[in-house]
Amino acid sequence: MQKTVLVTGAASGIGEACTRLLLERGAKVTAFDPQIERMQNALGESENLLTIGGDVSQKQDCIDAVANTINKFGGLDGLIHCGAAHSSARWDELEPEEMNRVLAVNATGSFLIAQAAATHMTKQGKGSIVLTTSGSVLFGVTGGNGQGGPAYVSSKGAVLALTRSLARALGPTGVRVNAISPGITDTPMVAGYTDEQNAAMKQRFPMGRFAEPEEIAEGALYLVSDKASLMTGENMHINGGSGFGG
Repeated sequence: MQKTVLVTGAASGIGEACTRLLLERGAKVTAFDPQIERMQNALGESENLLTIGGDVSQKQDCIDAVANTINKFGGLDGLIHCGAAHSSARWDELEPEEMNRVLAVNATGSFLIAQAAATHMTKQGKGSIVLTTSGSVLFGVTGGNGQGGPAYVSSKGAVLALTRSLARALGPTGVRVNAISPGITDTPMVAGYTDEQNAAMKQRFPMGRFAEPEEIAEGALYLVSDKASLMTGENMHINGGSGFGG
């Protein structure tokens, strides 16, 4: 893949998997995450890799990530935005400070990093933006024991709406905007699940297991590639069939 791609949330999980696969396939990658040391330890060094620490909820950090990518590699073809904040607080536990924190990172952060990328992409008349929503939006997950609660689910619902709004706004400029919607994936985000919860969740999956980060990453890489050249405003569900499970 002869492209330059900015990946957020690259220190672990799906973002790390996206970064690794992109590098393996010949892309130039900027890896962006607030956990800079963890990210650098996980990804190592490569002439095709730039690692940047920053917070997607801060507009200047997003602008700087795009500018540094262009300075390093000469351009920006794609954005895969995986960075997110989690919250398991139930409705009767959730405080406004946590609600606002999660919305700031997941909803506003998705907009700010997409805005920064699109500002460059619209000038060149092409580009692909991939945001990350969640299968929890389908099910209205309620929180507790590591599950996404109302703050997390609401923020990911906002990302889905944002994807469609940006796709319509940016389509005439040649910039595509899509989303991936992972089901439960074996990442640090689900480390709080109990054994009973793990077993119950897997029963909902016709394939009987959670996703591996690389399986979700493959969907993101497809959407950012030229193979998806006529796709925009879409939400790719990658969930092992849990959308119609028991």
